[in-house]
Amino acid sequence: MAYDEDLADRIRDILAPERGLTEKRMFGGLAFLIDGHMAVAASSHRGLLLRVDPARTDELLSPPDVGRFVMRGREMDGWLRVDPPAVDTEDRLTYWVGLGVDYVRTLPPK
Repeated sequence: MAYDEDLADRIRDILAPERGLTEKRMFGGLAFLIDGHMAVAASSHRGLLLRVDPARTDELLSPPDVGRFVMRGREMDGWLRVDPPAVDTEDRLTYWVGLGVDYVRTLPPK
């Protein structure tokens, strides 16, 4: 399944002013990296794959359309799956994308 190109364009518009931005196909979707760290991706399963501060994972799970990202059967702290209803407006999408960018900005550039 291909990623949602409209969602990728919306993410691209939000991230346009960010320095150190690159795009890369990852996890079957299109990832947006800041200084080499993936902040957010338009997922091949629809919605977002989002990187956040691992210490905030549980706190960010409260909306019904947000869950932990699961890789090879293992739930990953610091990685969220954000389903389409949670990014259906520009304000909501900007919020989630901002969380990913804010977290990766705390990491040293690769």
